[in-house]
Amino acid sequence: MGYVAVKGGTQAIEESIKRLKYERLKHGTVLEIEKIEAGMRGLIDQVMSESSLYSPILAAIAIKQAEGNPEEAVFQLRAYRSTLPRKHYTRIADPEEMVIERRISASFKDIPGGQVLGATTDYTHRLLDFDLVSEKDEDARQWLQDFQLESLQINDSNHTGRFPKVLDYIRKQGLMAECSPNDRVPDDITKKSLEFPSTRSQRLQILTRGQTGAVTSLAYAVIRGYGALHPTVGELRIGSQPLYIDNPVDEWKEEEDSYYIGEIKVTEAEMLIPVPIQKGNGKEEIEFEIGYGICYGQNETKAIAMGILDHSLEKGNAEFPTQDEEFVLYHIDSVESTGFISHLKMPHYVTFQSKLDSVRKTKKQEELTNREEIGTNAIKI
Repeated sequence: MGYVAVKGGTQAIEESIKRLKYERLKHGTVLEIEKIEAGMRGLIDQVMSESSLYSPILAAIAIKQAEGNPEEAVFQLRAYRSTLPRKHYTRIADPEEMVIERRISASFKDIPGGQVLGATTDYTHRLLDFDLVSEKDEDARQWLQDFQLESLQINDSNHTGRFPKVLDYIRKQGLMAECSPNDRVPDDITKKSLEFPSTRSQRLQILTRGQTGAVTSLAYAVIRGYGALHPTVGELRIGSQPLYIDNPVDEWKEEEDSYYIGEIKVTEAEMLIPVPIQKGNGKEEIEFEIGYGICYGQNETKAIAMGILDHSLEKGNAEFPTQDEEFVLYHIDSVESTGFISHLKMPHYVTFQSKLDSVRKTKKQEELTNREEIGTNAIKI
């Protein structure tokens, strides 16, 4: 069988793209970008996080173009991100300045400032709400009006939205070591390729833009025994993080001369991991170490999972795959993994034909060998 080149490929591709658009429009309705942005908050946050680009409207456009496929939307948005100039680096952002929407601790019942439940599905029954089928814009506006009126009646004017860190409270009690200052400039994986052994800043960047499901699955594997960790949420906070850049004309870069450029919504998780420590007297004591996670938007599962993997990779025990930085970091990236799997759909005619030829030659050689053996046995008889 000979190999025949396929003709008319360009026209076939153009028709395939038309068919793709047909599938998006065949019901005769168009999703408005504003409604995607308003009603798909979780998907927007996931796409922004995995794309490393904070822009809800661009994420909504990518989601519409990808017909809700998060991997494709991330691919498109990260490709667009690569075309953008980088004009500034922000100053180090202090999460203690975050304006809190939600803030809890699973380690302590009473924490400085109190627990703030905020918006979460944790306390819902996960039952389908069939009233959503008939929900209208007018219903939403009326509900919002009633909610805002109720909020004004119970609003605490002394509440600023800023809270102290739970871990600082633990440190003041002497239950955890103070953080050592580190003046090293973080590595930027978007400007310099990842190398092993990696730095913690590189690992955190890859984890925060890793595919949410992959990060979660590997963190779950850690807890189940493939990493020997059982963490507790020291503090989980969601809110608006203010960002500042240095004065571009001030060579001294004084903090008071920095410019406020806006804020981004983030989820931050600080995980407490109990670690047995051998003391000089031969006794074993428990100390707490920290795993850190932060990502765009409200994505609590990913931030917690990121904190677990952060600590797991710090250990670097080759006994567990979840502590192998090359295994983890190379396999959680959405674009890398999806792109490589998807490329298998592209033409592999030449390489596959060479494999077929190899199989045919092997089969032919086996047949000749069998015939020779049969002939030899016949002569002996």
